[in-house]
Amino acid sequence: MRLRMPSSVLSLRPPKSSKPRASHAHLYIPSHFTSLFASLTYTPSAGAFYQMALVRERRQPKLGLRLPEITERRPRFPLPLPPTASQQPTTTAASSAAAADYETIQVLGHGNGGTVYKVVQKKTSNVFALKVVHAGSDPMMRRQIFREKEILRRTDSPYVVKCHEIFEKPDGDIAILMEYMDAGTLDSVSKNGGVLTEDTLANVARQILNGLNYLHAHKIIHRDIKPANLLVNKNMEVKIADFGVSKIMQRTLDACDSYVGTCAYMSPERFDPDSYGANYNGYSGDIWSLGLTILELYMGHFPLLPNGQKPDWATLMCAICFGEPPSLPEGVSGEFRSFIECCLQKDSGKRWTASQLLSHPFCRQPEN
Repeated sequence: MRLRMPSSVLSLRPPKSSKPRASHAHLYIPSHFTSLFASLTYTPSAGAFYQMALVRERRQPKLGLRLPEITERRPRFPLPLPPTASQQPTTTAASSAAAADYETIQVLGHGNGGTVYKVVQKKTSNVFALKVVHAGSDPMMRRQIFREKEILRRTDSPYVVKCHEIFEKPDGDIAILMEYMDAGTLDSVSKNGGVLTEDTLANVARQILNGLNYLHAHKIIHRDIKPANLLVNKNMEVKIADFGVSKIMQRTLDACDSYVGTCAYMSPERFDPDSYGANYNGYSGDIWSLGLTILELYMGHFPLLPNGQKPDWATLMCAICFGEPPSLPEGVSGEFRSFIECCLQKDSGKRWTASQLLSHPFCRQPEN
């Protein structure tokens, strides 16, 4: 291949002796061109440069997200399909009766296409949380809701929020009746000025890890662990909630690098599986999210950005993939610092599992 380049870019090595110049001379290229060419050979008679050898192009950072192929959009595991006329969660009459059994007390929060209400059952006066999702005719939203139903149906752990009932309202909205956690979420606790000491966070981390250990043992990956998805009551009992983007792994090697969940808490390998996904087992992304969550609860702000900075997608991706993992400030115990480091290993294969972290000295501190 003939290559002509400006003389300002290329320079010949000065001869080391007075011997006649050979018919070929090695060429030196500035560093910003070395990713393309290993060497060029100059042929004086032809007055042109010829590329004699190529090296593998230096890998550049990926600044864009890979769009999934059409085949990747199809789930690799069985999902409950949206209900058909002959396959409703409950009949219309039963749904109306179920909805009428509860009185709305207040709105607890909004998000993910729906609203969560505090409700009381009229007959028993028991208090529940009612998550109403405005699915409408959106097949993706309906799939997420019935995925959450499927996961909640098969889980039974004191560290995972309990689902009591699910029904479709007459207007097409889907309602999930769950246990009520009277202190809200860890996000609301932190934003309302709650002081979370090391001992408190050790207790919180232990409970979340027990929940993750249970889910992972049942081949369920949450994929959206963050303070807003961790419910808490006044006794500081913590439970994992919001399984709308979770995945049920049918095989150990199933891929789990799709861009779902809150990107701020995504692990590096979910942005760039080629660089950080060596020996990736699918579950370690939840551990990264846990590490960021505990760090955020201690620092009082999202740890990958300066306090007060509004996050955007590009900034977050660069901070997660190209920046150094965040660390704790001075003054914390060695056990706490070690725990965070075990969670925030950029190489997913070096990250500790939920089971291993439960035996970490930080999590073995006495409960308060």
